[in-house]
Amino acid sequence: MIRFIDEHRDQFGVELICRALRPAVRGFITSRGYRAAKTRPPSARRLSDDLLVPEVARLHAENYGVYGRRKMHALMRRQGWDIGRDQTERLMRAAGVRGVKRSKRTFTSKRDPATPLPADLVQRRFTADAPRRLWVADITYVATWSGFAYVAFVTDVYSRRIVGWNVAATLRADILPLQALNMAAWAADGDLDRLVHHADHGSNYLAVVYTDRIAELGAKPSTGTVGDSYDNALAEAVNGLYKTELIRQRGPWRSVEQVELATLEYVWWWNNARLHGELGMRTPFEVETEYYAAQEPILPATAGQETT
Repeated sequence: MIRFIDEHRDQFGVELICRALRPAVRGFITSRGYRAAKTRPPSARRLSDDLLVPEVARLHAENYGVYGRRKMHALMRRQGWDIGRDQTERLMRAAGVRGVKRSKRTFTSKRDPATPLPADLVQRRFTADAPRRLWVADITYVATWSGFAYVAFVTDVYSRRIVGWNVAATLRADILPLQALNMAAWAADGDLDRLVHHADHGSNYLAVVYTDRIAELGAKPSTGTVGDSYDNALAEAVNGLYKTELIRQRGPWRSVEQVELATLEYVWWWNNARLHGELGMRTPFEVETEYYAAQEPILPATAGQETT
């Protein structure tokens, strides 16, 4: 009511507005009440909102404008603000921001019926007890003004980290998914003989050049059952979030090169800054850092040193 009077007082005057609306709007303030409210010092809540609303807007924008109440609440607390989830929701409304909703998934893989299928070593159990134990891979696409950009991701199930990715104008196995796999293998920089590589039945992933590369790395190939979309659900979830949080938010896209640059920035954010609910509102980087820190041996104290 105060805001309404402020917006129209120059045109109609405070007395006329209050007198005209008091019979029609139950609880409408009097002109005396308006003046008292204008001279009253701002409340603690008002001062807090004046401080927090811009902060909510800033953090929301820095995270691709996709966080809803749950993740914004976790992010604000990580930033040192002691606020509740309901308060976060109210501040988001005041800032005019909200989370994004995922749309329907699109499936792009086509199986070559003449190609033998590896066994399903995952059985929909998308869990791992350490990094480099289970990778899932999938392909999606982005429409641009100059044609389709195809995007391949390789994701480590343990930490949800995107360990390999590639953007290309072709679906050829030796160009699109193989380069993503090579990036993941290079970043791993270690023994992959305990790794299971899980993908769908797309001809890209069953091509000889791709399966031979998996064998060279010492990993075990795995695929789900035919016609079952849930057997590569985690990889498809990564694709869905990528399309929801980046592609549909920042489009339209002019070229494959523009998609590639944006994907580079998005993958960095996904791995290092994005809060994942499946990881207890931690980032993939934090999860892997904690894992490897726990694996470091505790060195015994040498003579003359004291343990604490």
